[in-house]
Amino acid sequence: MSKGEEKVNLSISTGSIVRAVLIVVLFILIYILRDVVLIILAAIVIASAIEPGTRWFERRGITRIPSVLLIYVAAFLFIVSAFYFLVVPLFNESAQFLRSLPEYSESLTETEQSTNLLSSQGIFGGLSKSLSLPAVIQGVNKTLDNLSGGFLSTVDVFFGGVMSFLLIIVLSFYLAVQVDGVGKFLRVVTPVNSENYIVDLWRRSREKIGLWMQGQLLLAVIVAVLVFLGLTMLGVENALLLAFLAGIFEIIPLFGPILSAIPAIFIAFLDGGLSLVLLVIGLYIIIQQFENHLLYPLVVKKVVGVPPIISILALVIGAKLAGFLGILLSVPLATALIELLSDLEKRKIDK
Repeated sequence: MSKGEEKVNLSISTGSIVRAVLIVVLFILIYILRDVVLIILAAIVIASAIEPGTRWFERRGITRIPSVLLIYVAAFLFIVSAFYFLVVPLFNESAQFLRSLPEYSESLTETEQSTNLLSSQGIFGGLSKSLSLPAVIQGVNKTLDNLSGGFLSTVDVFFGGVMSFLLIIVLSFYLAVQVDGVGKFLRVVTPVNSENYIVDLWRRSREKIGLWMQGQLLLAVIVAVLVFLGLTMLGVENALLLAFLAGIFEIIPLFGPILSAIPAIFIAFLDGGLSLVLLVIGLYIIIQQFENHLLYPLVVKKVVGVPPIISILALVIGAKLAGFLGILLSVPLATALIELLSDLEKRKIDK
């Protein structure tokens, strides 16, 4: 061995090998039991979400079990009412809009041919060849028909089965009726030396999630209502669907209002021509200015609970991996991960 070379001894203890094997086995089990894991995580998120309401009732002299029951009954009545008076009409309007897309394409083609502004194929011409637009519309219509067919069928679509939905409700209720039920559960499933940190991590994450949800919901509802009222007054078709899209796109900073205005401008152009388009553009500009200068400053402290780009990426990844339950869990898990990474960075700085 030359003088410039150094001998490096690499030793791996038996304990390290065992821990590595256990971690691999744990990830395999989580993958195999992913449906059960999703149910448990959803129950934890729901139980944590109703905790502030439970405490509000307790401060007014109502014990924990009746408080949780009241919240669940009120939530159930609200969801059922929203389903039959808002969701079903929304699905029906969405299906009607998709069925009318070929008619819109023909109308646009006629407009293009008469004005010679665009190609004679129509805006959907190229798409229909590569994406098979009729097949896409048929598939989406079938899904929307299933959703609008009844409450149980909708539950089956979103939660993967009525049994999964019932398990989530039962587990979340069980966690909610206990004082610090989520904290106790986390202590049971985490190592002893990490119990306090995991519980504290979740409590901090829950605080940020609550602020983010309050701010986003408030902005989305107000903007959706304003868009619906404005489009209805202007006589634009599919006002409910367009208002819903405006509320959903509120989660996207800067470009959200622009993206939500595109379908409204398109429908207005085909139904009412250039004059209606100008009115719709003016409506969206007024609403956006109202939001930027009045609404957003009032709720910005709540919105900053989760960075917008993180929430968008989390929602997209959650939807891709686990559908509706993935969407439900994406932001809470992303927030907990951000808190964890922040703690690790602080530890490095302290060292």
